[in-house]
Amino acid sequence: QVQLAESGGGLVQAGGSLRLACTASGRTFSSYAMGWFRQVPGKEREFVAVITQTGGLTYFADSVKGRFSISRDNAKNTIYLQMNSLKPEDTATYYCAASKYRVANWVTKTPYDDWGQGTQVTVSS
Repeated sequence: QVQLAESGGGLVQAGGSLRLACTASGRTFSSYAMGWFRQVPGKEREFVAVITQTGGLTYFADSVKGRFSISRDNAKNTIYLQMNSLKPEDTATYYCAASKYRVANWVTKTPYDDWGQGTQVTVSS
């Protein structure tokens, strides 16, 4: 089990950029796949991006593909979500999640055991 803490959220104009960070506390950070999800009121928490244990595989939701990137720094126990060309529909609370499993599909919440508290991202038009 790991404890996760997100940071970097805020208010930004459409077309702007933000970088979110998630720092993990745990002995085996490199053994976890790390994902980002987002949620708006009244809707299900949805997948945004994931980077696997090796760091060699990444997956993105179609809605953010080409605009967002994900990376990890195992020495710092930190992952990042770089968000560019932000749109008002990107407004949500963003959550970091950790998984110790290897699965075929990362877009559901099932593989993730540990979640952060979330950080708010608001994109104005």
